[in-house]
Amino acid sequence: MQISKVTTLRLSRYPNLCYVALETDTGLTGIGETFFGARAVAAWVHETAARYLLGKDPLTIELHSLALQGFLGSTGTGVENRGRSAVDIALWDLFGKATQLPLHTLLGGKARDTIPIYNTCAGPTYVRELPDYPDLPVSNWMSPEERGDTARSDLQAFLTDAGALAKDLLSQGISAMKIWPFDEYAEQSHGHYISAADLRTAIKPFAEIREAVGDDVDVIAELHSKWDLPSALKIARALEPFRPAWIEDPLQMDSVDALAEFSRRTSIPMAASETLASARAFHDLIDKSGVQIVLFDPAWLGGITEARKVVTLADARHLPVAVHDCAGPLNYVTGVHISCSAPNAFIQEGVRAFYRGWYRELVTELPLVADGRVTPLDGPGLGTELRADVWTRPDAIVETSRAPG
Repeated sequence: MQISKVTTLRLSRYPNLCYVALETDTGLTGIGETFFGARAVAAWVHETAARYLLGKDPLTIELHSLALQGFLGSTGTGVENRGRSAVDIALWDLFGKATQLPLHTLLGGKARDTIPIYNTCAGPTYVRELPDYPDLPVSNWMSPEERGDTARSDLQAFLTDAGALAKDLLSQGISAMKIWPFDEYAEQSHGHYISAADLRTAIKPFAEIREAVGDDVDVIAELHSKWDLPSALKIARALEPFRPAWIEDPLQMDSVDALAEFSRRTSIPMAASETLASARAFHDLIDKSGVQIVLFDPAWLGGITEARKVVTLADARHLPVAVHDCAGPLNYVTGVHISCSAPNAFIQEGVRAFYRGWYRELVTELPLVADGRVTPLDGPGLGTELRADVWTRPDAIVETSRAPG
């Protein structure tokens, strides 16, 4: 079996998603996905990855992971590692289809049949037709119609009535939620200052949640690596009375010494980081930073090959892992497989606005979510496919590289 065609798919409606399909001469096709800089990722796939992959055996996955890392050796989630991640996920999908086994079996089998989820409180248009949204204030991450429809927007809800949102999640069996009310103030000061008045406003959702549901819902404080060390510590001290489950990515991940100081000076567990790629980067994070929850994203990290190494590194240091997902449906499907096969995973991220909404526009199957838990798919490989009509829709941008001859 050899790889005979490499195809990328981008959708104008979802400008940050890039899909990679690897077709073989036996007729099997594996699919993968990554997020951010989709056009640049597609260019890298065809300029670099396809040249290497065409004509190769798709089942020598470890070798391909190493080769596509190249001489860059990057530990950040740049274009090369995002492209490498999508390719790697597609290779594992092919592995499952060739063996007729689901991904969770290929990873060693289920450590559990289902896993609890937490809800990242994003709105349904969080990734849609807003390619520049990371530079916009949090209030602008919604369309005008979404701002007026609290029932559809968990983002709107946590900013306006977090207690009611917590009750609603709890009624569905979801007992953990992630919110990020500090981002607006980081954008005002470039992360170097937050006033006492702004801090009091930003922690209001945490107070509302505790007043509404007590400790029945775990609350995660997402800081998006936007703060310097003194400001992150100021926020952590203000949050401590509300007992967050963890603070996520309080600082940029480029100084393990600063992360270690942050961890020493707060009682709140620190989780990190979706912004790191490769097991080598996580080795330093785990060894030196004081991280207590190891968080990674398969579609940015380097794919499933790197993810299983990070799981093992964390397990060797008696640390839990939590798989990140606030991107597309294939990353979510992949994460659920990993979470249910990793003994030290304890929770899986999900965005109900996504898996109840636009994910279904793109893929044929999604993991079952019920009573606050998610179940991995049992079909071969990832267990799902891109819908046939996705490839021919008007906003589809399809590019193909083929083996010579």
